[in-house]
Order: sequence, then C-alpha cells, then structure tokens
Amino acid sequence: MMEKLKYLNKELQGKTIQDALAFVLENFEGKKVFSTSFGIEDQLLTHYVAPHFEKLSVFTLDTGRQFNETYEVFHKTQKKYPELHIETFFPEEKDIMEYVAANGINGFYDSIEKRKSCCYMRKVKPLQRAIKGAGLWITGLRAEQSQNRESMEFLEWDEANQLVKYNPLLHYSLKQVEEEINEYKVPVNSLYKKGFLSIGCAPCTRALAEGEDFRAGRWWWENGKKECGLHIHQDKNH
Repeated sequence: MMEKLKYLNKELQGKTIQDALAFVLENFEGKKVFSTSFGIEDQLLTHYVAPHFEKLSVFTLDTGRQFNETYEVFHKTQKKYPELHIETFFPEEKDIMEYVAANGINGFYDSIEKRKSCCYMRKVKPLQRAIKGAGLWITGLRAEQSQNRESMEFLEWDEANQLVKYNPLLHYSLKQVEEEINEYKVPVNSLYKKGFLSIGCAPCTRALAEGEDFRAGRWWWENGKKECGLHIHQDKNH
C-alpha cells in the first residue's frame, strides 16, 4: 500500500482538483466516503465531489451541540446539490446520558480529559461508524491550518482507522478557498464572516481576534495542541 500511495502522490502533483479527484476515485476500489462539517473547506469540496455522487457516500457528524447556523448551511447545501445524499451520524444516547450524569451538561470546561472524553463520545465514536468498511476517506484538511498538519501528503495511510485518507485541498491557501467559493456561489456558514474560521460545537467555539491562529477559537480555554481526535496526523520526521 505504501508504494502505491507513493506512486499516486507523485501522479497527483500538478493536477487540477477536478482531475485529481477523478484520478483518485478511479484508483481505489470499495467504499469511498467524504466527511463534511460544513466548514468553508468542506463546502468547496462538496462542490467538487457532487459530480461523483454515484462513486462515494457523503456524511456529517451531528454532535447535538451544533450552532443553528450550521444547520442552516446544511439545508442550503442540500438544496444546491440535491443529487448528494448527506447521511447524518449522531452520538449514542446512552453515552450522552452517562456523560452528563457523571460530569454535568457542560463538564467539558472542567478539564482537558473531560473535554476529550466529550469529543470522543460525540465525534470519534460516530465517525468510526460512518467510515466502517471504507477504504478511502476524503477530507477538507489544509496544510496551513495547524502545525501538526504541515507534513501531510495528498494521500496518506491512516493507521488508526485502517484506511487511506485523501486531502484534495492540502496545498490550498484560505484565499484560494474563498475565491473559488465565491466563483461557484457555494453556501457558506454565516458565522464565517463573523470571525469563526473553524466552526465546531457551539459551547467550544468562539470568533477569532485579529492575528490569532486559525484554531485559536476552538477550546480557547485550553493550552497546547488542540485536536478532537478525528484527524491525528503523525509527523514522519518525529
């Protein structure tokens, strides 16, 4: 598999996103999935994957603590791309009841461990159900989004989930994403223009102040590397 990925990554260099996406879908058999959180990157990717709706499945994770604005852009996206069926995966009711009973409704503010436990319950476990049986997972990750993502490649083996992760927008700048979003008139979460560059659960997301890092608005009360467990990238150089 690693030799195949090395070859395919080389072949992807210089291709347009349309050609690259078609190339990757042709070179992988089995179940292929695209995950969207309705952030600006995922919205642009939705535009590009829509013509391939018969070759992949699209899903989103509803944590139960989303912004209403996220549901609004979900609705607008379905109307613009009616050919896409976006399947929604929810947390298990039992997990939520046990967490709230033990930690309180907003217990994730109390410690990093409790926050990560909440992310695991509301995101990671539903994700595992969503990607079960998949061989290829398409994501909207970009290299400039956070430091631990800078050494990524277009196609990578995801050891934790035992599949290949494909990052079509890897080398896109935020400006490029915004330009193409405007060009294709793709719906965008209304919070984005209010300074919410990375939008997660409502209790754990705030707008960015000028000059702040891309992910500073997520879990802002914590220090150190901030990930929820969905996209943990292992730097090959460390």
